[in-house]
Amino acid sequence: MNLPPKVTPRAFARLAEIGAGERGQALRVAVEGGGCSGFQYDIRLDAPAEDDLILEGEGQRVVVDTVSLPFLTGATIDFNEELIGARFVIDNPNASSSCGCGTSFSI
Repeated sequence: MNLPPKVTPRAFARLAEIGAGERGQALRVAVEGGGCSGFQYDIRLDAPAEDDLILEGEGQRVVVDTVSLPFLTGATIDFNEELIGARFVIDNPNASSSCGCGTSFSI
């Protein structure tokens, strides 16, 4: 059974803080070829497309396109704040390795 990605309350709260939903935008999480490990995440604010998987919480939306969805099965989308910065992060059980940047991975 393929589990859809899940979004933490912290990630939805950050989207609410920046007012993404008020502008009709969602956090788009996509997987593209490239990066230093073979695949990389593309995380940005974008308008939802008709065939996107839409994950909703706290009046906010996170969207994943159908091509990226198999790569994100069972993944967790979160928001982390650290001394070096704050960013959305993906905990992906499908990734066999990742690089230090946190946006590139291999399967």
